Order: sequence, then C-alpha cells, then structure tokens
Amino acid sequence: MDLRKLKTLIDLVAESGIAELEITEGEGKVRIVKFSQSVQPVAYVPEAAPVQAAAAAAPAAPAEAAPKAPQGHIVKAPMVGTFYRAPNPGASPFVEVGQSVKEGDPVCIIEAMKLLNEIEADKSGVIKEILVENGEPVEYGQPLFVIG
Repeated sequence: MDLRKLKTLIDLVAESGIAELEITEGEGKVRIVKFSQSVQPVAYVPEAAPVQAAAAAAPAAPAEAAPKAPQGHIVKAPMVGTFYRAPNPGASPFVEVGQSVKEGDPVCIIEAMKLLNEIEADKSGVIKEILVENGEPVEYGQPLFVIG
C-alpha cells in the first residue's frame, strides 16, 4: 500500500467517528486505531415521566422520592453503541461493584458498527455502581459507572 493511500486512511479515521479501521490488500494488512485521552463531558438528562392530573375528588397520592443522583465520579459513554461488560459472552466482566480500578484500566466495551471499542476508566478509585445492563444500547454521554 502506498504512502498516499495510507495518509488518506489515517485522515479518514481522524475525521470520522470510528475508533478502529483494518484494511487487507493483497498480502498487506493495515490497522489504524484512533486513541483519545480526553472525553468531552456531556450533560445527560433522562426524560421525565409525564405527570397526570389527579381527579378533583381523588385523594392526593403521596409524593414519590426523586431518584438519588449517583455520588462520585461518573464514567460516561464516549460514543453511541451497545454496552458489554465482558470482552466476550463467556468471559467474566471487566469490573464488578466494589472492585478497585486504576486510570486506564478497561471497564467495558461499546460495540459501534461492528467495531468493539474498549472503554477505560478515566479516574482511579472503586466501582460504586454499574448504571447500564449488559447488552443495552447506550447514547453518547450516558453515565455508565460511578467511581468513588
């Protein structure tokens, strides 16, 4: 593969939302992986449940307690995709609640367009909560883990 093609592929990966590209041409094989240290924080606001007006004659229902906001550092999804806790279906999860992690340790995988993207802890600490179920779709900026 010539240098111009390689430069074009690198530029394509850099400008797109993909994290990894692998090309096989003849006996040559090229793999380009985009690595970014910074993840831009995005506020995630879950949709509020619609409130129905109670009939005038009906007694007032007790107010429900608002869900408690997670305390600690939130690891957020850097992309849209499918959340997986383990590297493959038969393997044990990357992390469990109560487990210590260091910055850079893999915590999950997000599959996007048939590419498996390993997500790393962006802070050292202890996993306090896992906010997403295995196999669920996630949105960009959605909270995944709470690290305390």
